[in-house]
Amino acid sequence: MTIRPGLCSVTFRQLTAEQVVAAAAGAGLEVIEWGGDVHVPPGDPERAAEVAQATTDAGLEVCSYGSYFRAGADEQLTPILDSAEALGADRVRVWAGTVDASDADDADWAAVTGRLKDAVSEASERGIRLSLEYHRRTLAPDPASVNRLLQYVPGLGTYWQPAVDAPDAQALAEFDAIAAHVDAVHVFSWWPAAERLRLHEREALWQRLFGEASALPSPPRDALLEFVPGDDPALLPAEAATLRGWIAAAQ
Repeated sequence: MTIRPGLCSVTFRQLTAEQVVAAAAGAGLEVIEWGGDVHVPPGDPERAAEVAQATTDAGLEVCSYGSYFRAGADEQLTPILDSAEALGADRVRVWAGTVDASDADDADWAAVTGRLKDAVSEASERGIRLSLEYHRRTLAPDPASVNRLLQYVPGLGTYWQPAVDAPDAQALAEFDAIAAHVDAVHVFSWWPAAERLRLHEREALWQRLFGEASALPSPPRDALLEFVPGDDPALLPAEAATLRGWIAAAQ
């Protein structure tokens, strides 16, 4: 399976959904993950359907819905699934609570895993897969925690992105530890911490990552650009070309 190059719409929150579509199509990308914070609000399936139509009219596909559902909090999943379904998204990105795994107690784990089990069951009834945001300040900040969640919650997947401050070897080791469960990769180059660089400035990391990912029996389906320096849409064509080149070279 070829990894599809795409864009997270949250990369350009300042643009309309229609402008995001035009930017992604113009940059030669294939798919878009639509964010639930600005472009496709949960519980508004009419707007989701409009965005879906604009996406497909431009020759692109909707790959996923980037929600801000946090398991363990008192949040409803149904409006999110309504919007995802109207988008035609078969994957929804969700968050494993609000407490970092290093600070979590048994009650935190029980609350998050219990809610995720219910959420996976509800989503699966609509043919939608839930996949974790790989992120600090949740119960999914590292491979050990992610694998613990996946063990507790059958049918759940995960995203991956390089952890803040992680050098190349550490980032790649973290990917390897959860690679069999990674549905999508968020692609950006931050270094040495949260400083946004052009994508090619961490070329050694990403070339190795795509080489390893492409060799997996089930590679991540999507590689999604997220964050560019200065949130500048003018950088997207070059960043997308870099991403497409890495994917092509790894095939």
